[in-house]
Amino acid sequence: MKQEGIHVKVAKKFKATTNSKHHLPVAENILNREFVASKPNQKMVSDITYLWTDEGWLYIAAVMDLCGQKIVGLSMSDRMTKELVINALDSVCKRVRSPRGLLIHSDRGSQYCSNEYQNLLKRHGFICSMWRKGNCWDNAPMEAFCGKMKYEWLNE
Repeated sequence: MKQEGIHVKVAKKFKATTNSKHHLPVAENILNREFVASKPNQKMVSDITYLWTDEGWLYIAAVMDLCGQKIVGLSMSDRMTKELVINALDSVCKRVRSPRGLLIHSDRGSQYCSNEYQNLLKRHGFICSMWRKGNCWDNAPMEAFCGKMKYEWLNE
């Protein structure tokens, strides 16, 4: 291969999901790794993950209730936009009668900091919390779920 000038091209199957280089307001880390909830609809965590499919990248926004670690909101798209996380939050609002005072924790990406997402949180009475910059342990339950989901997807 070397003699013929042939080079191997390695397919990169990594996709960044967080754009935190923006000038939008960022919420305080209120959850502060307190991942235990004594009752449903008290604390939730959210994140975006991705899967490679035959048709390209599939982005998934999920919201997990920390009481029982159940997925209560989900949205999928071929694009990673603010609508992706807004649709996931909308699906939570359809399941939770009164989210007033419910803490929802996410990263500080542009989708979660967008005015539209923040306005939806305020309209329904959610309390917004965001993890510290570059600290994935601040969202450990969602990171574990996303890793498990990818593992199961790849090993089907």
